[in-house]
Amino acid sequence: MSQSPSANPMPRRQPLPWAKPDPSESTPSSDSPSPAKPSLMGVPGTPTLRLTTANEDGSAKRPVSRFDAPVRDFLTHCKVECGFTPATIAAYAADLRDLWVWMVKQQCRSWEDLSFERITQHLKALQDKGLAVSSIARHVATLRVFCRFLKSNDHITVDPAEELSQPARWKKLPNVLGREEMNQLLAAPDADSGLYLRDVALLELLYAGGLRASEAANLAVDGVHRDLHVVRVMGKGNKERIVPIGGPALRALERYLDELRPDLVKQPTDKVFLSRTGQPITRVVVWQIVKRHAEKAGLDDVHPHTLRHSFATHLLAGGADLRVVQELLGHSNIATTQVYTHVDRSRLKEVLARFHPRP
Repeated sequence: MSQSPSANPMPRRQPLPWAKPDPSESTPSSDSPSPAKPSLMGVPGTPTLRLTTANEDGSAKRPVSRFDAPVRDFLTHCKVECGFTPATIAAYAADLRDLWVWMVKQQCRSWEDLSFERITQHLKALQDKGLAVSSIARHVATLRVFCRFLKSNDHITVDPAEELSQPARWKKLPNVLGREEMNQLLAAPDADSGLYLRDVALLELLYAGGLRASEAANLAVDGVHRDLHVVRVMGKGNKERIVPIGGPALRALERYLDELRPDLVKQPTDKVFLSRTGQPITRVVVWQIVKRHAEKAGLDDVHPHTLRHSFATHLLAGGADLRVVQELLGHSNIATTQVYTHVDRSRLKEVLARFHPRP
């Protein structure tokens, strides 16, 4: 978010990445119900979103096209110059789409009409819609970097977001499963299901390695090192890290790779986890799999990040060093990892009683 945009001429414009569903979700299967709305993933070749305003008689005016080129150039800049991940670019696209639609409703004709006052009105509208503070903070971050880009490329003369500050964010303790609840979740997949081995391997890996949903979905076969008991994953910002995994997770992975995955492969792919149709599963499908088995186990509000939270919390409760947990999770800032120290108070009390001279 802090990169300074380049003023160099932009590469050839690419379609805006917010109109086409994820291709791996297009074939109905037990993992992928028909999506209710389009995906925001950056898929090449997607059509351009065209917004129009209406005349008083209800007829459509000409498309509002002066918004289009700067957004297209900005997203291309993020991809080509900054090397941002598809998920980050999709988030930027979604935030700018919301702003674009709102500005059209306000009868604005181009980004030159964007002012500090309009930005605050837009953020207030997002708040009134019930968006969480964390979501509004992301919109603010998007606006700040987008407006810097607009100014550096002479689309606007004054940066309206220069004085914009991030809204205060409170620390929300992550939802964590107890060890018994985790055992219930891991035992939830039905052994008679055709995808039983895949789902068990996925759940075991998410908990054993603290992987993000996207990291599990993108795990490559050559990233599983059986002899070393580790997996090699690509995290946020295209940062690669090596994650050790325990025996149960490794055995579950080996069974899936040896016994089921060869039958799922329909065309060459290096991804570990495949759908019934042979396509690599997406992070959305990972969420669906975890949610389905959590509901079967009688657990509420469980998603892939819950397993990641539980992984970190259980390690710290067992005495692991905070820096080690930071490395395993792939956090660039230890402050992000420190939230887990607030979850298990029993561990803090134990350390105090053991090491303080006057406990």
